[in-house]
Amino acid sequence: MNNIRLIINNEHFKSEKEKFFIKKELQSILNLYAKMVSNGSWKDYSFTSGVKEVSFNVYQRASDKPVLRILKNLKPKYLNEKYLIKDKNGIILKKSENLNLLINKTSWNKLRLVK
Repeated sequence: MNNIRLIINNEHFKSEKEKFFIKKELQSILNLYAKMVSNGSWKDYSFTSGVKEVSFNVYQRASDKPVLRILKNLKPKYLNEKYLIKDKNGIILKKSENLNLLINKTSWNKLRLVK
């Protein structure tokens, strides 16, 4: 009986749960995607999952490289690097600690998708 202990907010289980976008994050990304598809800017998307990051990849047409990536950094070094927007060369265009702020403050029409 003496070996019983109560564990609250165990970090191991918390990290296991967040290996993908949560529902609110995914909803805001897909709302943006729907707006950009109706705009004619984006054509297709995919998801990529790794140990350090999960990404929503945007394609302008059926090509081998995504032209834009919205990433959720699972192991950020700094707080403002939790969500990133990268271009096809891997250059960070924007970063934030809040996905909704990142999506709302980015002027998507001014971002040029480079061929």
